[in-house]
Amino acid sequence: MEQKINQVFNSQQAYKYTLRKENTAQRISRLKALKNAILKNESEIYQALESDLRKSEFEAAVTELIFVYGELDFAIKKLSAWMRPKHIAATLSNPFAKNRLYYEPKGICLIIAPWNYPFQLTMSPLISAIAAGNCCIVKPSELSPATSKVVSKIIVEAFTEQEVACFEGNADTSTVLLKLPFDHIFFTGSTAIGKVVMEAASKNLTSVTLELGGKSPTIIDKDVNLEKVAEKIAWGKLVNSGQTCIAPDYLFVHEQQHDEFIRLYKAAASRMFFKTETKIDHHVYGKIISHKHYERLKNLVDEALEKGARIDWGGQFEEQDQTIYPVILSKVSPETKVMKEEIFGPILPIITYQNIDEVIEQINAKSKPLALYIFSKSSKTIKHIIKNTSAGGTCVNDVLIHISNPKLPFGGVNGSGMGSSHGFFGFKNFSHERAVMFQRRINFNKMIYPPYAGKEWVLKMLKKIM
Repeated sequence: MEQKINQVFNSQQAYKYTLRKENTAQRISRLKALKNAILKNESEIYQALESDLRKSEFEAAVTELIFVYGELDFAIKKLSAWMRPKHIAATLSNPFAKNRLYYEPKGICLIIAPWNYPFQLTMSPLISAIAAGNCCIVKPSELSPATSKVVSKIIVEAFTEQEVACFEGNADTSTVLLKLPFDHIFFTGSTAIGKVVMEAASKNLTSVTLELGGKSPTIIDKDVNLEKVAEKIAWGKLVNSGQTCIAPDYLFVHEQQHDEFIRLYKAAASRMFFKTETKIDHHVYGKIISHKHYERLKNLVDEALEKGARIDWGGQFEEQDQTIYPVILSKVSPETKVMKEEIFGPILPIITYQNIDEVIEQINAKSKPLALYIFSKSSKTIKHIIKNTSAGGTCVNDVLIHISNPKLPFGGVNGSGMGSSHGFFGFKNFSHERAVMFQRRINFNKMIYPPYAGKEWVLKMLKKIM
C-alpha cells in the first residue's frame, strides 16, 4: 500500500503543474464528471449508507446526496466568477499601479473524511478542491466501509489517478499519507485526531483545514413557543442518531420550563422516531456506527448517573443492533464526561438557569463550540448572546440548517476547527490568494532610493499620505 501511495503522490506531483493551467471549462467538466458518476451510483450510495449507519433513503437523500448535488451545481454555476482575478484598488503610495488578486491551486490536497456523514463530508471538500484546480488524494473512513467502497468506485469512474485517487484502509493508511508533503490537508473528525493531523502537517509546513466539533450549546429563552422549539431540537439532536458534529450537544432551559420542555421534546421525538409509545422505529432512526462508540455512549450515561444525574426520559440500550434510545439527563454534574466531552449520540443533558448571563458564563468556560443555537423572540437577547460568546457558526431559532447555505462559510474556531468550507469559501480554502502588482513605467519610487540627503520633504509627504 505504501509503495502505491508514493507512486500516486509522485504522479500527482508532476501533474499538478499541468492542472493549474486549465481553464474554467476544463474544471467544470471534471465537476460534471463527478456529478454523473454520483448519479450513476445513487442506488448503491443509499444501500451503503443504510448498511453503515442504518440511514433511511429519505434521510440519506436530505442530509447527504441533495446536499452534495447542491454544492456541485453551485460550484459549476459560480466557478467562472470565482476564478476571475479580482481588481484591488490602488493606494496613494503607488497611485498608478494596477493591482490584482489571483486564486491559484495549492497543488496536491489530502482529504481525510469521517464516518458520520461519510458521503457528504467526503464529496463536499472534494468539490471545492477540484473547483480550485487541485490534484487530490481521498482517504474515506474505515468505520463506514460500505460507503467508503462506493466513494472509491465513484472516484475511479470520474477521474484519473493523476487527478484524484482514493485509498481505503485503517489508521495505518492515514499515517502513511500524513508523512507526505501535501500542499494542503483537509481533515474532518475529532479534536484529538485533529491535533495529530496538525502535528504531522507541521513537519512539512503543510497548511490545514480542520473541521472538528465540540460541545455545541443550545439556549432557550423564556419567551419562545416551546412546542415548536422542542420539535426542532428533537430533530437536530436525533437525526443520524445524534452522530452529527453540529448537533445540539447540551441544552439550557429556564428553570420554570424544564418539565414542560421534556414533555414536549418527548412528544416530538416519539412522533418522529418511534413506531409505538415504547418502540423505536428502525426504519427512520439510525444505529451507532460501531460497538466501541456504543459502549462509549453507554459509559457516558452510566458515569453521569453514578455522579448524581437522573434520566428524565429514555435510556434503553439495544446492544445487538447498536441502538441507543433518546436519553434526557438532568441534574448533571459539570465534572462528568458527558459535560466535558463531545457526546456525538442521542443523549441530551439539560441545565436549568435563571438569567442569560449565567448561561453565557458557563458556555465561555468551555472550548469554543462548532455551533451555538439560540431560541428567542428578543433581538436584544440574541445580540447580547452573540456579542458575548464565540462559536464557529450560530443559528437563531433553528438548528443545523445554517450549514445548508453555500453562500455562508462553515467552520470552527480554535478547538472546534480552523478554516472554512462550502461554496466560495471552500474554493478559497483550497486556493492560494496570490497578490500581483503591475507597476507603471514611470518609477515614482525613485524618490525613496538612496542617497537620502535633501529628501526630508519626501518623508513629510509620505507621512501625510500614509
